[in-house]
Amino acid sequence: MKLKSNIRILNKKAKFEYIILDRYTAGIQLFGTEIKSIREGKASLVDSYCAVEHGEMYVKQMHIAEYRFGSYANHEVKRDRKLLLQRREIRKIERATKETGKTIIPLELFINDKGLAKMEIAVCQGKHTYDKRQSLREADDKRQMDQLKKRIYE
Repeated sequence: MKLKSNIRILNKKAKFEYIILDRYTAGIQLFGTEIKSIREGKASLVDSYCAVEHGEMYVKQMHIAEYRFGSYANHEVKRDRKLLLQRREIRKIERATKETGKTIIPLELFINDKGLAKMEIAVCQGKHTYDKRQSLREADDKRQMDQLKKRIYE
């Protein structure tokens, strides 16, 4: 039986602030009330980042709102959550982040077809101000071209 989930929590600032080099999909270790909050869409990836500690990867500063029906067993809102990756992937990511200016950023949190929470993470490099201006310019040009095409074909 395939479940169809439309939960997609994006880190919209990531593509603007960083140049994405490598992408990985990781499982995420959650408590019961955390997955229920994610299924309600009550999570945020803003200001979150990933770090490798003792050979394991964690996502830090990720906000998952308290579950409204949770009792004393409710979870902490901004605790460190373990990401589930293969050892060789973690080593590869750790080697990449040893280079100056590279970091690990979560791009998207989603529920897969089996009903499991997954996170897409990326090894990124920070953009300079002129790179951000170039990104804005490209997005504006694309928007103008789409508007012109729409006018022509109407």
